[in-house]
Amino acid sequence: MGCYDCCVRCIGAVPYPSLVATLLCYAGMALFCGCGHEALSQTEVLVETYFARNVQDYVAMASFIKYFQYVIYGLASFFFLYGILLLAEGFYTTSAVKQTFGEFRSTQCGRCLSLTFIIVTYILAFIWLAVFAFSAIPVFFLFNMEQTCHNINILAETTPSINQHGWICMDARQFGLLPWNAMPGKSCGMTLASICKTSEFYVTYDLYIAAFAGAGITLLALFLYLVATTYNYAVLRFLGRKGIR
Repeated sequence: MGCYDCCVRCIGAVPYPSLVATLLCYAGMALFCGCGHEALSQTEVLVETYFARNVQDYVAMASFIKYFQYVIYGLASFFFLYGILLLAEGFYTTSAVKQTFGEFRSTQCGRCLSLTFIIVTYILAFIWLAVFAFSAIPVFFLFNMEQTCHNINILAETTPSINQHGWICMDARQFGLLPWNAMPGKSCGMTLASICKTSEFYVTYDLYIAAFAGAGITLLALFLYLVATTYNYAVLRFLGRKGIR
């Protein structure tokens, strides 16, 4: 067998769906965990600087951010290991690999392992769908805040009186960032417009968008994993029924 034939067989033995899903999973988790971690830190700074005066008003939010950052560390480690396992399972159950190394051998344990990966991946995809929806909340909040600031700037240019846009506010309490008894809990008028002009606001906004995109990429990777593992399991069952073990 020549070098060219060996290269062709090795390339054909690669489980490309699992490989693409692994790369997407790692890229998505890097975006979600890295940008999400930093965005949470920036959110704490924004809230305690512009929306709360008393430390007790945002202590619950600070504790939540701290614990969720630890959760992010755990998610990064878990998906790194799980991606390796799914990629290894893809190599193991790819028919091209079995044809390369000889007779196709499928055991009951191998089929059970593939079914286990299908169930676990399905559960993870369902859970991550909720995470994906949850990550849209801060993006929605900051998007509304940016649009509100835009409206204030338009009114400031068209109306001579400062009181005309003083009633336009952004209330952090409505989004659960602060308790309802927090003071002031909201920012209005030109004060709000000045917040939107700070670099902290735009950095936080961009970080949350990147984290949201990372969650979407990870969700896509889980769906690809689900398709790949289901196909591999179907091949094992089909070959098992044909008596090829």
